[in-house]
Amino acid sequence: MNHLCIKSVLLALFLILISLNAVYAQRVPSIGVVFEASGTGVTAADINNITNKIVTELKSWGTLNAAQGETGAEYIIQGNLSIQNGNFIASAVTVNASSKQQLNEYQERGRTLNDISITGFCSSAVDRIPLPNYLLGTWRSTVNMPDGPVVCIIEFGTGRKAAVERYDTWEHKRNNALRYEGYGAGSYTYIGYANRQITVNAKQVRIDAVFSVNLDLEETLPEQTNVNTGGLAIIFNGDKTSFEIQNGSLLCGRNHDGPSVYPSAVIGFTQFVKIR
Repeated sequence: MNHLCIKSVLLALFLILISLNAVYAQRVPSIGVVFEASGTGVTAADINNITNKIVTELKSWGTLNAAQGETGAEYIIQGNLSIQNGNFIASAVTVNASSKQQLNEYQERGRTLNDISITGFCSSAVDRIPLPNYLLGTWRSTVNMPDGPVVCIIEFGTGRKAAVERYDTWEHKRNNALRYEGYGAGSYTYIGYANRQITVNAKQVRIDAVFSVNLDLEETLPEQTNVNTGGLAIIFNGDKTSFEIQNGSLLCGRNHDGPSVYPSAVIGFTQFVKIR
């Protein structure tokens, strides 16, 4: 192999590593929280209480490095706590620390500090901060049916665009199984700060994120030509290479012939593994 070929191979490998790094090694931004009292009636303990609540909430999401104070932070929550007409009011602006640009203003209120929605406050605070999107990449889901696997391969890309390499649909009726290998494209949304507890089958489950998809598909069964599903709560594994939908699925077929063929009447993709 001559020097030119070697250089070409090395360049190709370098570009691949850059693209992989963009998907897998996303930067986690840092945010500082600073509160002060406004008016009368607010104590130092109140300020410390709400500051700790906000920092704890932001840390729990796993998409931000949060701390009290401004030192070293890329973004700053500059907050005021006041009491008006018997209500606590937490108001703030989020500021880009380097440019000093104000990104947004927001507030929450409650009869007591415990009545203030910390989750709502924090969600508004980070609305314009570029958080990591751990859904970026290409994912595969497989549902093993009696007559073979039903497969979904979907890429969640930048700009909230989705490319569907494969979307099998399956139907079983009167002892006959139909399978079509669909494909298509669409869009998605991803809320990576929706780290909270939800109830699934009467159990409390701590989820990592919520996403929605709107896919236009071809070569599928008629009821799957458009897959428009929202509010799908997911849990990632530790290194973000697999996830499971907790409260629904991406529907891919129907079983009309009872549990001897498949345990449920509706078939959907719920468990995904990152393949690239």
